[in-house]
Amino acid sequence: MAHVPQPTRRRARLLSVAVASLAITGSTLATSSEAVAAAKPRGHDVSSHQGKINWPQAKKNGARFVYIKATEATNYRNPYFASQYNGSYKAGILRGAYHFALPNKSSGKTQAQYFLKHGGGWSADGKTLPPALDIEHNPYGANCYGLSTGSMVSWIKSFSDEIKRVTKRRPVIYTSAKWWNTCTGRSSAFAKDHPLWLANWASTPGPMPAGWSFQTFWQHATKGSLPGDQNVFNGAMSQLQRFASR
Repeated sequence: MAHVPQPTRRRARLLSVAVASLAITGSTLATSSEAVAAAKPRGHDVSSHQGKINWPQAKKNGARFVYIKATEATNYRNPYFASQYNGSYKAGILRGAYHFALPNKSSGKTQAQYFLKHGGGWSADGKTLPPALDIEHNPYGANCYGLSTGSMVSWIKSFSDEIKRVTKRRPVIYTSAKWWNTCTGRSSAFAKDHPLWLANWASTPGPMPAGWSFQTFWQHATKGSLPGDQNVFNGAMSQLQRFASR
């Protein structure tokens, strides 16, 4: 997401999410982001930057799912999270929470615990998307947060393991191919069981981060008819509903 350092907070996030267990092929994507958005379930992601949102209007405009920023590191909580999370739910939009990672600040496990405590949980109610990890370029300093590629992979694994221990689901990973391949050393350790939320603001999804052969979600634009960043799910609405429920 396009990230604006606190307190303005907003991320135009690299939303690429692929799950190998979800039988959705990247080849079905249309050749333009507008065509894709028209053909598949559309969604968006928001943070405190969007503030109060007219959720019934977002639903009317085509929103079928939304990811909402809950936390960053272990010292920031989106002050609008509760109203955004509950408001989208009441409007009949599938919703989930995401955490913006700062791997140089504390361990993956510690940040996962903070996220889980402040909105990052999951329930099999058919209306809640799995928690998401926003891991991308550092808006405050060194691109890879000063971590080696091995340390970055270990950090992501620590975060993921804690989310899985508590929620029984692996987190969606939001990232871009360029950042992932650079900062994890082209790690393919997560593609098998972590859905990809691909961030690529272009007319096509483009190359995948190492390991993934398709994305589950694609963030294709930073603005559009829905509040925040524009996303599309790589499948049918029935598949999105199953993804939320399983």
